[in-house]
Amino acid sequence: MDKNFWKATAIRAVRTFLQVVLAVWTAGTLITEVDWKMLLLSAVSASIYSVLTSLLTGLPEVEYQQHIYMSAEEPEDSWIEEEGDTDEE
Repeated sequence: MDKNFWKATAIRAVRTFLQVVLAVWTAGTLITEVDWKMLLLSAVSASIYSVLTSLLTGLPEVEYQQHIYMSAEEPEDSWIEEEGDTDEE
């Protein structure tokens, strides 16, 4: 697990936190009716579950970035060398 994984995991956890905050907050008609302790507890719990899910299942966006990085390391003309090896003279 590298730096990109942890960065993507943190972004996902913060998004989850904010989604729960907005969902619970908008469910209350007035801001004074919101149980802020329950709202924050729910949001923190969802963020923890998000991090655990990322650890267990991985993150597709990080795997995609690593795939692009790995592809960039290969020389562009490597397919020409392989193709040239099969030619008979």
